[in-house]
Amino acid sequence: MTLDQATQNHRDRCGGLITCTHPFAAKKWPFQRFSDNPRRLDYQTGKCSAFGMMKHSFLLNRRALLAGLGTTLLGPSVAAAQPTATQRRSLVLRARPRSLAPRQGQAETGIWGLEPDGPGSGLSFARGEEIAVTFHNELPASVILRWRGIDGSPASEPLTARPPVAPGGSDTFSILFKHAGTSSCDIRLLGDRQARPSAATALVVREAEPVAVDRDQVVLIEDWQLDGEGNAIAPGTNAGTARPIYTVNGQTAPDIAIRQRERIRFRFINGCQCNVIAIKIDSTATWIMAIDGQPAEPFLPRNGRLVLAPGSRIDVFVDATEAAGSAFPIILHDGTNPQPIARFVTSDEPPVRSAPLAPPDPLPSNGLPDQLDLKNALRTELVFDRVPSTPPGWIVPSAYAPNLEPAFRVQRNRTVVAALVNRATVPVTFHLHGHHFRLLDRLDDGWKPFWLDTLVVDAQQTQRIAFLAETPGSWLMQAKAMDWAAPTLIQIYEIT
Repeated sequence: MTLDQATQNHRDRCGGLITCTHPFAAKKWPFQRFSDNPRRLDYQTGKCSAFGMMKHSFLLNRRALLAGLGTTLLGPSVAAAQPTATQRRSLVLRARPRSLAPRQGQAETGIWGLEPDGPGSGLSFARGEEIAVTFHNELPASVILRWRGIDGSPASEPLTARPPVAPGGSDTFSILFKHAGTSSCDIRLLGDRQARPSAATALVVREAEPVAVDRDQVVLIEDWQLDGEGNAIAPGTNAGTARPIYTVNGQTAPDIAIRQRERIRFRFINGCQCNVIAIKIDSTATWIMAIDGQPAEPFLPRNGRLVLAPGSRIDVFVDATEAAGSAFPIILHDGTNPQPIARFVTSDEPPVRSAPLAPPDPLPSNGLPDQLDLKNALRTELVFDRVPSTPPGWIVPSAYAPNLEPAFRVQRNRTVVAALVNRATVPVTFHLHGHHFRLLDRLDDGWKPFWLDTLVVDAQQTQRIAFLAETPGSWLMQAKAMDWAAPTLIQIYEIT
């Protein structure tokens, strides 16, 4: 089925109209309703950078940026879909030294990263596939694979199932891609104070059903800190007052080619070590389609911004509406000053189609539950600080031992409600392995209509989350203060 046929079929099912918002949207959801010609959203103007291509910019302080995390991520799950029949193929990954040019015209600096054997540099699989992974460590330090956003695959869980791999060593295991969505893979879990920082690798798990887009592209944004000699430094070390340098897909300020009236799925990944970022696409029609790999009812981003915590992912559909030959920036804000990190360039080719497309249908559901039993939930409290403690509190990953006492144990298929209490003086990013969670309302009388696996808890604040303990095993939880020098901290939870 072509993209235009899919759009017409949706119009036919809806009597010639496009359904575009959830019935509760008017009361609870701060996002724009759709129309065939959605109006542009205003945003604050700020200082212009040296780039002449920046027609507008937006100004946010850190508190406003963090507040955006709670207001731009909205959208419910849709009707459940079952995974495809399990298939099995192999993947070989190698941890190797790499290089990075942090600025245009500047000498390259050494980093570490992952490289798959075979053609291409990305990782792409289908929902329901089980992959036989062979991992080789060709670095001078012990490392371990970390999979972000992969639910229900206990055999691949770092530390609790997979031990660190020594220099020159290898590991083999299987990983099941139960859900479709945008994820990532890296070797950063043991990366604090290592000789080099490590890059992230995008991981795409495709839906079993066709998705009506013309193109599908990853936008992986990473931050880097340099020492006085221009060498990239690992997190966990003091970076001073220098501002981070940002790259997009390993490049500095790349051009991304688009074509008039093309619909493109962009998978934005915040691969930064510790920075919350806001992304503003300074033109085009943009719909948020998925958050942290889980589908959302399509909606326009509030104030035109995509706000991503470290490790978060947002899938958007972009309809190229600008004139042929035009260029417009992708602007990043990290709480200081806005800066362009890439730009869309519209080709001179004829438009892909004769008329604009209607707003998109939702992506297929991954089958997460519609309801959570809060009344009979196991309730626990997780208290954050920026420094490690002693077990069963937060520890650095290198202190993990197989007999580590879990923060909590829960029986399978019971709901867990966790209070995330941040006693630190800076925001802390929390990441739950193995499951996605709901962000609860302040009075515990409901939840926000989206799924997450990563959440920033502001300084001296408390947030509550809930999830269904679906897959037995021992799973990690991570916490990291929003500071380059702060260590990554872990605890585990156990489902029996």
